[in-house]
Amino acid sequence: MTSTTDTTALGKIEFSDVEESCLLTFYCHVLENQRTDPILKDPSALAIAEKITPLLAASPGRLQRSLATGKIRNALVVHICLRAKRYDDYARVFLSRHPDAAIVNIGCGIDTRFDRIDNGKVKFYDLDLPEVISFKKKLVKETPRYHLIASSVFNFTWMEEVLAGHPEHVLFLVEGVFMYCEPPQVKSLVLEMQRRFPASEMVCEVVNKRWVSPFAQKLLALKMQTQLKMGKDSLFRFGVTDGTEMEYWHDGITFLDEWSYFDSNHPRLGAMSLLGKSKSMRYTQWTVHYRLS
Repeated sequence: MTSTTDTTALGKIEFSDVEESCLLTFYCHVLENQRTDPILKDPSALAIAEKITPLLAASPGRLQRSLATGKIRNALVVHICLRAKRYDDYARVFLSRHPDAAIVNIGCGIDTRFDRIDNGKVKFYDLDLPEVISFKKKLVKETPRYHLIASSVFNFTWMEEVLAGHPEHVLFLVEGVFMYCEPPQVKSLVLEMQRRFPASEMVCEVVNKRWVSPFAQKLLALKMQTQLKMGKDSLFRFGVTDGTEMEYWHDGITFLDEWSYFDSNHPRLGAMSLLGKSKSMRYTQWTVHYRLS
C-alpha cells in the first residue's frame, strides 16, 4: 500500500457518527507514533496524518477539530494501540501457518494494517462503508495484493470479491465494529462467513451484554459525546455474555481463545492494570478468536 501524492482532491471528511469513530482510532495510532518508544509502530499513519490534519482542523465537527490538535486521553491511546498490535499479531501468526492466505480487515477505517503485516504473499482486503473507502482511495493505492472494498459488511456481495481470489485460508479481523451493529445482523454475517469460507478464522472485538441495556446505552452515549466528542448515534447495540457464546450459533464455530488488553501487562497501563484482576472489568470489552469451518 502506497500513499497517493495529490492532496488537493481530498475534499471534506463527511462521515456519519459511526464512520467518524475510525478517525479517533487512527489518531490514537498517530499520537503513539510521535513517541520514541511506540507500542505500535505505524509510520504510514504519520504520513497520512500530514495530509488530513489540516482538513480536520478546518472542520465544523467537534471530534475532527479535537483530533487535529491531538487532544485524546492517554489511556485511550494506550488501549487502542495495544488492541491494534494484538490484531497484527493474530494476523502474523495466521500468516506463519498460511503464508498466501487472504485477510479481510472489516471496518478498516483509515488503518494501515497491510503495511504493518505484509509478508510479500498475503492478499489483503480493506472493507468499509462507501464514504470511508472513497476517502481512503484518495490516500492510498491498491495493488495486485491490496484491495479496497466499498460495501456494508452486511451486503454479502463483498464475499464474492474475496472468493474470486481463490483463497484456501481466510482470516477475518473485526476490530471495533460488532458492538455498533444490531444483533441479528452480526449473527447472520458470522453464519454466512462460516458457510462460504470453510477454512477460515475470525478475530473480533465484543462487549459484555450488560453494556447494551437501555440504561447502559445512555451512560455510554454521555461518555462518548462529552469525553470523546463522538456523535449521538455512536451507541453499543450488540453484546455477548461470554467468549464462547457464538459457538452456540452453529456446530462449525469453535472458540479458540480470547484476549483482554489487560493481558498485555504493559507498564503504560499503570494503575489501570489493577482493574484487570476483576473478571467483570476484564471482560467488559475484549477480543475473541474463533475457527469457522
